[in-house]
Amino acid sequence: MSLKTELYSEVSVAVLVPCYNEATTIAKVVRDFKAALPNSTVYVYDNNSKDNTAGIAAAAGAVVVHEALQGKGNVVRRMFSDISADVYIMADGDDTYDASVAPQMIQLLLDKNLDCINGVRHSTEIEAYRQGHKFGNWMLTTIVAKLFGNSTKDMLTGYRVFSHKFVKSFPVVSKGFEIETELTVHSLELRMRSEDVDTAYGVRPEGSDSKLSTYKDGIKILWMIFKLIKLERPTLFFNTVSLISLVVSLALFYPVLLDYLHTGLVARFPTAILSGFVMLLAIFSFAVGLILASVTQGRRETKQLSFLATPRRAPKTEIRS
Repeated sequence: MSLKTELYSEVSVAVLVPCYNEATTIAKVVRDFKAALPNSTVYVYDNNSKDNTAGIAAAAGAVVVHEALQGKGNVVRRMFSDISADVYIMADGDDTYDASVAPQMIQLLLDKNLDCINGVRHSTEIEAYRQGHKFGNWMLTTIVAKLFGNSTKDMLTGYRVFSHKFVKSFPVVSKGFEIETELTVHSLELRMRSEDVDTAYGVRPEGSDSKLSTYKDGIKILWMIFKLIKLERPTLFFNTVSLISLVVSLALFYPVLLDYLHTGLVARFPTAILSGFVMLLAIFSFAVGLILASVTQGRRETKQLSFLATPRRAPKTEIRS
């Protein structure tokens, strides 16, 4: 599918490819996206690769930029800061995503005036999408949907299309693979218009190894979700702490109260003191939740104003490198 040139000939498209040791696949990725989107500029951000990823990408026709801070989140922060375009496509450099569907995703973004398109991965090959990763993605996507709302069936996809408004209003915090979670929650928090597009997910070619650690990165993503709950849902977080503390305090105090009613004495004085401190923690947590809810609301309004103030199209149609 080709873009409607009569309608979108002025649209500048930047293909952003974060890379670490992808010498085996990067040339094909660059060529595929240049073939699918002839008028786009493909940017490969090399993240301290120990192989010849950068040289091969440059030879294939990509604009190569080096990012010294390790981690995908750091690379995305740099890419979003450096590049100005009307539409951004972000894909991994491992040749597992279908570049031919990119024009369709861009068309949908422009036709419906959306801010984000998520490429939902589908594969019949176990080697491409291992059951452990599939289950982990489902679990994390479900957790985020329950806490923040449901916007995508594949929260951890590395294949996305963004509007200029999305990219230039997104404050990147994470350093590594948690960036996918942060992108999803940012979209939900600002109630951005987003849709899913099904896309084939292929097997890594021989000699190309995944940089994602099932357990290590899974724990990091869960920790990011935990931090986002604390930051974006402080009432839920601190009220939960308050409720748990209240229950523990009452459980500690109950035998002390029974002894006092039977004997008129406080026989378990240390337990009574501990119960009092835990009750103070419950009260303190409840108060902190109320205060931070107001702070979060103000911060969310500031982010919303920043999003609204950002033009949907880049100020200049020509991409700056």
